[in-house]
Amino acid sequence: MDTVKKQEGFESEKLLVLPEYIIEEIIENPLLQSLYVTDIGYFPHAKYHYRDRSEGCDTTILIYCAAGEGWVELNGAKPLKLKANMLIVIPAGTPHSYGAAEQNPWSIYWFHIKGSQVKELVTCFGLDEGLLQIPISTFVKFVELFNQCYDTLLHKLYSPLHHISVSQTIKYLLSILGLTSTQTLQKERKKLYLEKAINYMNENINGTITLSELAQYAGLSKQHLIHLFKQETSFPPVDYFLRLKINHAGQMLDLTNQTVKQIAISLEMDPYYFSRIFKKIMGCSPSEYRMIQKG
Repeated sequence: MDTVKKQEGFESEKLLVLPEYIIEEIIENPLLQSLYVTDIGYFPHAKYHYRDRSEGCDTTILIYCAAGEGWVELNGAKPLKLKANMLIVIPAGTPHSYGAAEQNPWSIYWFHIKGSQVKELVTCFGLDEGLLQIPISTFVKFVELFNQCYDTLLHKLYSPLHHISVSQTIKYLLSILGLTSTQTLQKERKKLYLEKAINYMNENINGTITLSELAQYAGLSKQHLIHLFKQETSFPPVDYFLRLKINHAGQMLDLTNQTVKQIAISLEMDPYYFSRIFKKIMGCSPSEYRMIQKG
């Protein structure tokens, strides 16, 4: 059931729902099948705004609170309070309801998106993990890109090229929100541990480090460090360090006249082992890599 409670309109509101026949044309375009907008709008000072979708909907919804307050309830759980410069993404199929606070009603930017890559993009950038706080600098960029998409759809609704432009802009927008949002304290700590460990690796790129040494420097147990690296980079710490070394070796092959043997020794690696690992990671031998024209 889809329940709506709001006034006849909010002053200066923006609202655009794509007609079904336009969407049918969109999903036939291979460049739009990954992500496209179905609904987009802005409700300022949206007193009495309320939505209830007990069975969810087939679109993923992003709500960005620019001012005031509101609440969002997902899967019947305790309502989450959405305040200024906070956003929430409601995945497709998730039962939900939301509304503006009575005393200080929210002003929200929102859009609905569909497509084969929407779920992966949202998950990749951690946008489906509850409330996210957004810095003011990102909000300014968000409004700029949002208005660009809205105006494009409003005035170029029948242009496939402009729909493609909006699709790419929304992908970029999602990436910005994901990269700049403030995650939970636990996620922030993970990020700091990871950055500390990787910085230590880069500082010792020409030497060797042990897992115990790295764990001690990062302030974690070896097991916890391994779990963190696998979770965030898909590689164990030692393997990640080795890949950093090989990447650095590639730069040396491109930018210096040192021999392969000299580069291997500078990285404190056996030349034969270095060549074998380089080919395994890069797909070609160091000598072959050096011969590839780049730039």
